[in-house]
Amino acid sequence: MKPLRESLAIYAQPPVRVMLFLGFSAGLPFLLVFSTLTAWLAQAGVERATIGFFGWVGLTYSVKVFWAPVVDRVPLPWLTGALGRRRSWMLLAQAGIAAGLTGLALSDPVTQLTQVALLAVWVAFSSATQDIVIDAYRIESAPVEMQGGTAAAYQLGYRLALISAGAGALFIAAADGWRTAYLLMAALVGIGMLTALLIPEPGRKPPEAARSAGEWLEQSLIGPFRDYFTRNGLRQALLILLFIGSFRITDIAMGVMANPFYLDQGYTLQQIAGIAKGLGVAMTITGAFVGGLAVAQLGLTRSLILSGVLVIASNLCFAALAGREPTSAGLSLIISADSLAAGMAGTAFIAYLSSLTHRAYTATQYALFSSLMTLPGKFLSGYSGQVADALGWQGFFLYTSALGIPALLLAIHLGRQSHTGGPPLTGGHRDNRAGPANDPPADHCADRPARR
Repeated sequence: MKPLRESLAIYAQPPVRVMLFLGFSAGLPFLLVFSTLTAWLAQAGVERATIGFFGWVGLTYSVKVFWAPVVDRVPLPWLTGALGRRRSWMLLAQAGIAAGLTGLALSDPVTQLTQVALLAVWVAFSSATQDIVIDAYRIESAPVEMQGGTAAAYQLGYRLALISAGAGALFIAAADGWRTAYLLMAALVGIGMLTALLIPEPGRKPPEAARSAGEWLEQSLIGPFRDYFTRNGLRQALLILLFIGSFRITDIAMGVMANPFYLDQGYTLQQIAGIAKGLGVAMTITGAFVGGLAVAQLGLTRSLILSGVLVIASNLCFAALAGREPTSAGLSLIISADSLAAGMAGTAFIAYLSSLTHRAYTATQYALFSSLMTLPGKFLSGYSGQVADALGWQGFFLYTSALGIPALLLAIHLGRQSHTGGPPLTGGHRDNRAGPANDPPADHCADRPARR
């Protein structure tokens, strides 16, 4: 175990500090096409059924793996030569976000609802593209032992952006209208654009240009998937994918019913806003940093197992809260435990996903992992209301707690394999470290997540 001072020193490293600003850039657009936008639509008198369809905008983030190979391999005219592959795509995506938010600011949801919907999809597409690039940059700009720190800094920046795009935008809209709110949010995209212009391009050997469509397909799409399965073996690769798809199910399936639970238990909107949105965000940030320290001190395997246990335990605490007299102290205690566990799990899991990638295919492979991370939970969350109606709140939280058990058992199994000479929990050989790993495997023909 490393000394605590050495673990804390990670947060002073330049790659970690950079991720604070890039995390803010990544988190800023998210609420502006979700809960903040739906508040605007509701205030404008748009029907609730129509507002509900805007939830499908979120699917853009779950299918980003389909265009990640383009972001990973295709250079942009002039921009890539001037800035490098990662920074050029980052700047282009941020320009798309700023343009989309400006377009939303200048639109009227009453008379131009279709335009608002198309612009929301455009912002989400640009935001998901930015996520692909920032995830790749984070992995390529820091060594493996620093990934816990970069993940924690990313989460902090992301949470600060959620506050700005959520409570901040609502406050501005109440004082000076929605147009001003969205124009100011578009201006805040400049933080990410300035960061992209100032940071160095990660040391990654550019891939050779493909000589044919078939070769490009091999380099961009087939190669990343074949590399992953070759490094890990079919059985181990499938177990890891199963673990990725199941690790955050408890958080996602529970999260969609959190506010209905609080209201049904008799908590006021003021209590929910102050405790769930205020104290909860602060504890999530704390959990993110504790998670970074845990990864540095305990390693990935123990950190994943510990955070998995805490997530299950925090859901059991919600079951204990159900049916009790609503008190601010009780809600604060449960929210703190849940948010702390979610923050720790988020940091450990981001570091884990980062460790699985090969430097030759960073963007495509991470996009695959981060997309898979949310899809099962999002699917199950659609049935959360029906489960709560059928089982009651205590039964519902017992159900969400049980959803975390398979992932916990898989983490223990994969970790045990790595300690008995089998493939490591982090997957394959360590091609994703700095150094010669920047080159592709010899058998290749050529050179993505909180709770959101």
